[in-house]
Amino acid sequence: MQKSSNRMNRIDEELKKEITNIISYELRDPHLTGLISVTKVSTTPDLRFAKVYVSMINAKSNKGNLARLKKCSGFIRSKVAQKVNLRTTPELIFVFDESLEYGSRIDAILENITKDLKEKSEGNKNEEDN
Repeated sequence: MQKSSNRMNRIDEELKKEITNIISYELRDPHLTGLISVTKVSTTPDLRFAKVYVSMINAKSNKGNLARLKKCSGFIRSKVAQKVNLRTTPELIFVFDESLEYGSRIDAILENITKDLKEKSEGNKNEEDN
């Protein structure tokens, strides 16, 4: 079991690297906006499908970008087939990765809590001084 999971991890990382390069340097689609990065690739054990998790920064429309990536998935898959030596190249399924947004929301909440605690402690100090 361990050997196959190591192999799957290596395949996922290799696919992630190649898909990132293809999106960044070879995909010439004027409708894609902002910075698109591949955060994770998860391949099924039979190598038929690969979920490609993407995050987008400064995109006009995340849904629009995701739809464009889905339309370009055949081109991206053919480029992956040329670069990665696999018996079968998995079908690419693009999914929006919300973990960055989730993380930034948590950061904002923690920042507000810290600010509130700081204001309360400063208010208590001022009352003690009087």
